[in-house]
Amino acid sequence: MRILNTLAGVSLAALMAGSAFAEDVAITGGTAFTHGGTGKVDNATVLISAGKVTSVTSGGDVPAGYRVVDARDKWVTTGFMVSGTTLGMMEVPSWAGMNDASAPKADHTIGMDATEAINPDTTLIPITRIEGVTRAVIGFTGSKDMWLGQGAVINLGNGEDLVTRSRAFVTLNITENGAEDAGGSRAALWDVINAKLEAADPRGKKDDKKDKDDDKKKDKGDLNTEALARLFDHKESLLVIANRKSDILKAISLKERFGLDVILYDADEAWRVADRLAAAKIPVILDPIDNLPESFEDLSATGAAAARLHAAGVKIAFVGPDTQNARLVVQSAGNAVAMGLPWEAAVDAITVNPAEIFGVSASYGTLEAGKDADVVVWNGDPLEVMTSPDVIFIKGEEIPLVSRQTKLRDRYKEITRSPAYVK
Repeated sequence: MRILNTLAGVSLAALMAGSAFAEDVAITGGTAFTHGGTGKVDNATVLISAGKVTSVTSGGDVPAGYRVVDARDKWVTTGFMVSGTTLGMMEVPSWAGMNDASAPKADHTIGMDATEAINPDTTLIPITRIEGVTRAVIGFTGSKDMWLGQGAVINLGNGEDLVTRSRAFVTLNITENGAEDAGGSRAALWDVINAKLEAADPRGKKDDKKDKDDDKKKDKGDLNTEALARLFDHKESLLVIANRKSDILKAISLKERFGLDVILYDADEAWRVADRLAAAKIPVILDPIDNLPESFEDLSATGAAAARLHAAGVKIAFVGPDTQNARLVVQSAGNAVAMGLPWEAAVDAITVNPAEIFGVSASYGTLEAGKDADVVVWNGDPLEVMTSPDVIFIKGEEIPLVSRQTKLRDRYKEITRSPAYVK
């Protein structure tokens, strides 16, 4: 009897979990932005069904059976995306037992798959998502050489499977840290990189049956070779970490030479070659509040970098200060506006732009019919520092605005003292 009751409880829980995704919801009366920071719809009615947005109309009718969320005097946007974290891969960075984002002894540094290290129960996901960030790019932070494995895009909802797109990009570090791991000099670094890419480039191989058979044998079980093949097949992008101008120019040359889809990351001095990046159609992922030099690699760091890149026609997306503070990507976007970036472009940089850069725009990034219902109702302009979400949906499921931090806040907000200590 006890076993049957337990099974019945599990079944009921499963049904309840399923019903959360199947709920029909109408968000009414708010000011909605359907395409990043544009597509403004006043008095909007956003309909959600089966985890998807089904329509966004001005003053639209609410079908029978829909639960209504009143958004009058509020703003409604797509859930935001942070374009570089280790969410799910790390809890405490200084403790190896809780940090799967660095692999200093890995054999397959190119082929490592970040999704194999995800822990959906991390406390950092609720901390991030209750600030309106519903998607994240994840990847490795270190290995034994300049290659940092394959990164992915995840959603920050409930459940076991958070992966939106696995093996979305391969990371290559060409900073001074990458050079140090490659032999101590950028000369050694580029010798290794070029040799590796030349060996993997299918354009330099003979087109005969024997070579193809040899390649198939070589690919089987070789994670590095498989990942490189995906790069040349344009199934993944090459995310290049670089800061100084000379390294960024090398990244541009890398795309021109091998024809790869390149994404530039960190890129403190990218604004100095913004026109060339725009011409090469290389997007840039940056933290817009990196406004001071930290080394000889980023002497030209400036808070105006995002505005300058955007003005030159470079597609940009944003990261936060670190994984523990990934939620601050929203504030960073607001700071970029203060430094000259148009508001609309700043919202694009945390919605539609990263969706396009990382290949998930078919399901996420805008409020339109058929897209996953990542929807946030804000009590004001989301880029203002005192604004916060009132309601959050991820893939159609309403997310409780609760995290470990809010529980600690509530626990100690009001402390009942013993009468002996009350004067």
